Amino acid sequence: MKLRSLAAVAALSVSMFAGSAFADGRIAAALDAPVAAKTKVVAGGAVFVCEGAECVSAQAPSRALTAAACKALAKEVGRVAAFGGETKSLDAEDLARCNASAKVAAK
Repeated sequence: MKLRSLAAVAALSVSMFAGSAFADGRIAAALDAPVAAKTKVVAGGAVFVCEGAECVSAQAPSRALTAAACKALAKEVGRVAAFGGETKSLDAEDLARCNASAKVAAK
C-alpha cells in the first residue's frame, strides 16, 4: 500500500514539474524582415520555426521567454520587432538588447 502511495506522489510530482517547465507554451516572434526560406532555430531551449516574418515555438520552456533567447534567435534570423508568449512579452528595453547582435540582412 505504501509503495502505491509513493508511486502516486512521484507521478504527481513529475507531472507538476513538467507542467511548470512548459508554463508559457507558445512563443512567437515578429521579425522586421522576412526570412528567405523556412528555418529552424534553437534559442533558449526552444525550437523556433521561422517562416516569412514570424518565428513560432509551439512548446517552449519558460526560460525561452527572455532577452537572451530573443538575442540568440536574432543572431540567426535578423532583427525582432516583437517577442512574447501567452503570459508576457519583452518590453522595448529587452527588445533593444535582443537586437544588439542581430544578423544583418543581405542587400
